[in-house]
Amino acid sequence: MKFKDFDLDPRLNEGIKRSGYDEPTPVQEKVIIPAMEGRDIIGSAQTGTGKTAAFVLPILHRLLKEQRSYVSVLIVTPTRELAEQINENIDILKSGTGIRSATIYGGVGANPQIRALREGVDIIVACPGRLLDLINQGYVKLDKVETLVLDEADRMLDMGFLPDIKRIITYLPVKRQTMLFSATFAPEIEALAKNVLHNPKRIALGLSGPAHTVSHALYPVPQHLKGALLLKVLEHTDTNSVLIFTRTKYRAKSLARKIESNKYTVTSLHSNRTQGQRQAALKGFKDGTYHIMVATDIAARGLDVENISHVINFDMPGTADDYIHRIGRTGRAERSGDAFTFITADDEDLIRKLEKIMGKRIPRKTMDDLDYNAPKPKHTAPPRSPGRSPRRFGSPRPSGDRKPSGDRKSSGDRKSSGDRKPSGDRKSSAPKRHYRR
Repeated sequence: MKFKDFDLDPRLNEGIKRSGYDEPTPVQEKVIIPAMEGRDIIGSAQTGTGKTAAFVLPILHRLLKEQRSYVSVLIVTPTRELAEQINENIDILKSGTGIRSATIYGGVGANPQIRALREGVDIIVACPGRLLDLINQGYVKLDKVETLVLDEADRMLDMGFLPDIKRIITYLPVKRQTMLFSATFAPEIEALAKNVLHNPKRIALGLSGPAHTVSHALYPVPQHLKGALLLKVLEHTDTNSVLIFTRTKYRAKSLARKIESNKYTVTSLHSNRTQGQRQAALKGFKDGTYHIMVATDIAARGLDVENISHVINFDMPGTADDYIHRIGRTGRAERSGDAFTFITADDEDLIRKLEKIMGKRIPRKTMDDLDYNAPKPKHTAPPRSPGRSPRRFGSPRPSGDRKPSGDRKSSGDRKSSGDRKPSGDRKSSAPKRHYRR
């Protein structure tokens, strides 16, 4: 099948070419035609299969039939990164058409988003929280929306957005087209689909297991040796672009520092970073400024970075579905990729589930030059100041130790926080890092 077989508006041909599609992917073959017919769709598809273009192209085709002066399309997604990525795809596909789109999400100032809404948009790509805020403030009207897309519905459920989704739907016309995409279908998702979709066409492609283009390996290791193992793997593996997943944002931050201290170019992506920092990290990872990115599961869904050669699970994910989504960041669009997972004894139950899904045993590997018997480091208390004896909790401090109140600097004499140079402006004394092959 060719794109011309869909009879899409010819003005979309340039965007399709710019997106790099020579012919439709399987999910596009399944979704585009019923979506163009106005059918409701409930579907799932392996990541990296062109799902976004599958629902965006029919939307753009319909918008090109006649001009509108109101929000006609609402796409709801769980994370800022995914919202930006969907909008980037829309920007490419709508090249030269005059169709306008905008993103709405929290973590950044609302004024630019309000300005875009006032100037007029056809498509909104939004995260639930900020969208509801702007609806309540009267900046967003959804009473004429013709198409609703709920993307990564299971992830929105995991993040507690289901009540917000239900509230958003109350602002929409009853008569509309709805497309819902979800990797898994918990009872809550099935109930939502039953309530918001009308006679939907069900489409499921290849979500029962990881992509066939990815090779898997498990690295059994004690928890305290994971950092040392990671450095050995990076040293001995021919990598191009590496995405490393951790379970917590604290570990993502500290692990990135450890990798950087070994002279790799690295960034991190987690919820403690500002939106500007998160966008800069993604941009740098995409353009090759950083060859390694350490991230929490906010990068597990929808992240589309070309040429990620390796995904490394520094920490095992919580579920088999999370594993599939994480390693789906590599081996995309029929390219090959590798997924390495560091495992401890606590991970055996999930490993058995994964091997059952995949229908084979995942190879176990070790690094020859790593001492797996190295003891766990002992944590010692910091040394006390010389000449001081320990003081019991609650006991009074000797009067001779107290600083006279008259010598203390008053709050008015202290430099205010506004006078301090922002930490981001300080010049780092660390040498420029270069990626080590």
